Amino acid sequence: MNEKILVIGASGKVGRQAVTLLQNAGAEVRATVRNPAAAKLPDATEVVRGDLTDLPSLHSALEGIDSAFLIWPMASVPADPAVVEAIEEHARRIVFLSSAAVRDDVAEQVGPIAGFHHAVEHQIERSGLEWTFLRPYAFASNTLAWTPEIRRGDVVRGAFGAASMTLIHEHDIASVAAHVLTNGGFSRTKHTLTGPELITQAEQVRTIGEVLCRPLRWEEITPEEALPKMFPGMPTSVAESALDGYAEMVRRPGPISSAVPDITGLPARTFRQWVADHAEDFR
Repeated sequence: MNEKILVIGASGKVGRQAVTLLQNAGAEVRATVRNPAAAKLPDATEVVRGDLTDLPSLHSALEGIDSAFLIWPMASVPADPAVVEAIEEHARRIVFLSSAAVRDDVAEQVGPIAGFHHAVEHQIERSGLEWTFLRPYAFASNTLAWTPEIRRGDVVRGAFGAASMTLIHEHDIASVAAHVLTNGGFSRTKHTLTGPELITQAEQVRTIGEVLCRPLRWEEITPEEALPKMFPGMPTSVAESALDGYAEMVRRPGPISSAVPDITGLPARTFRQWVADHAEDFR
């Protein structure tokens, strides 16, 4: 009998690809989205309405589920312990998409991103669930925030252009999640996920330009000017914490993890590959 897996948050970049990869691996997949009519997930997917702020809908989605892949939109939904309790009531295993901002070697987490994900991790660890935490560094898809500028001209403006990071392709995160969910041996483990290379923000802009066959360049502005521009719509405390992270990556780049190839058996995708996959999004 196939494992029945619930992808919670299946309409996003990672969740959508996880659904496809899980089905390719032979799993029976159910997906929760806020609006099933607009989900546009593969035909074989059982799509149901589910919302982390609507516990009855979550309980309904969890009926008959063996494992759950939890993708939590931290900006809009508080870290409610009742969500983990609902999953524990129905499933035996959970894979949680956390954040590399979480630190195991400190008494108190630094910044709201780390604090939020650590709170959810703590709730899961205290549950009776078998668990695996995936902790990615910066998503390559964050660079889509530059799309309006790239469509208008050849300059991207921001702070800390020398910030060097290991951007990860969302497909690689989904691939790791699918592998962990369909294979044994990952219970009570935490995995830091990164891309295969260090690349500065200025180099990212240049790479996008090379793929698009355009002379794109980075222009440095002050952190004060950059804050609302780089993180529009984000709560101020979260945006400030994120900008502090960019400043830190100028001083301390990295790191590069081998978790993606170690778990999936395939090399992590480069940023240039990600841009090629998303070139039309910038045009």
